[in-house]
Amino acid sequence: MKISTKGRYALRMMVDLAIHQGTGYVALKDIAERQNISKKYLEQIVPLLNKAEMLKTNRGYQGGYALSKPPEKYTVGEILRVTEGSLSPVSCLQYEENNCPRKAECITLPIWEGLYKIINEYLDGITLSDIVEQATEGGDYCI
Repeated sequence: MKISTKGRYALRMMVDLAIHQGTGYVALKDIAERQNISKKYLEQIVPLLNKAEMLKTNRGYQGGYALSKPPEKYTVGEILRVTEGSLSPVSCLQYEENNCPRKAECITLPIWEGLYKIINEYLDGITLSDIVEQATEGGDYCI
């Protein structure tokens, strides 16, 4: 499993919105400038986050984006699943039901299931507010 640029940028965008949540709607160009990400690239990510109902949108003069929920209600895992799809380390775990024809005799399957469980537990255990708090305390999450 490798997190794509789209996933990393979506997370950076959501963290930026969490940091600036008290300022109303945030213009995409401002996020792009602060995060050093192309505005056009962010424009490709916004529809995914909108479809997942993670953003509020306001058009017009004071237009922009805001989180639709408080930052503590978003996990890193949730954001990455919206942009990446499954976070499974192997294709047979990509869907709810494992339809691999070798499933019954696969002696390595428990390894991949364990790794998948750890990945999900770790990423679902970090919220946007955790990232903001860590950054304001002098630590840093590298995304």
